[in-house]
Amino acid sequence: MRFGVGNVGRGLAVAALLTGVATGCGDAGQSSDGSGATAGKTAEAGKTAGAATAGAGATAEVAARGGSIGADGSACELPVTFDIAESWKAEAVDAAAAGDGAGEELAAELADALLHQGPVTMACEVDAKPAGNIGFLRVWTGKPGDADARAVLEDFVGADSTASRPRYSRFEAGGLTGAEVRYVTTSKLLEETKEERALAVTTREGPVVLHLGGMDTEEHQAMLPAYDLAKSTLKATA
Repeated sequence: MRFGVGNVGRGLAVAALLTGVATGCGDAGQSSDGSGATAGKTAEAGKTAGAATAGAGATAEVAARGGSIGADGSACELPVTFDIAESWKAEAVDAAAAGDGAGEELAAELADALLHQGPVTMACEVDAKPAGNIGFLRVWTGKPGDADARAVLEDFVGADSTASRPRYSRFEAGGLTGAEVRYVTTSKLLEETKEERALAVTTREGPVVLHLGGMDTEEHQAMLPAYDLAKSTLKATA
């Protein structure tokens, strides 16, 4: 399976800086969208925290299909395939190349923090900016093992020191049975809370986690139709 160098590899220093600003220089296992957060959003902190609870049970509409990734020859070759939303752009991430290219020790540590979370490593990012939103649907993959999807997802969320209030559920799609989680992350620096969502499945090639963050809860909710499209079309790579 081949992985190219994505935005993470090329923009590592900028992404690391934005991660620190958005989360108050959080710990290495922390999840990030690489897009940062504007100071003007701090006024919405209270509203965001409430929305994390009120909006968690809502079902978003499925986005219009823009293509598919995961199969050989696609933008990202993965253990699973799924559809991506119209205008969203997928790009593979070569975590090993990004880490090696980081150069100095501190940069290498930042690369590790951005590209690894719990038992999985970033393999692909699908950028929402061409569709007018700020955020990514990111795909993380791990090595084959005995852990089930729920355990993988718990380790993924547990590696984010800013995560809280996780709510897990089970889902089925494309012959796969997986686990899903809705939770919130909190920036101590900005005193802002935002929604995040992720799902995990296990395959013969190892576990796969799909994660949707966003610059803030408003952006996250606007991108849920793309997440639901990916979830509903998810299946193991043939």
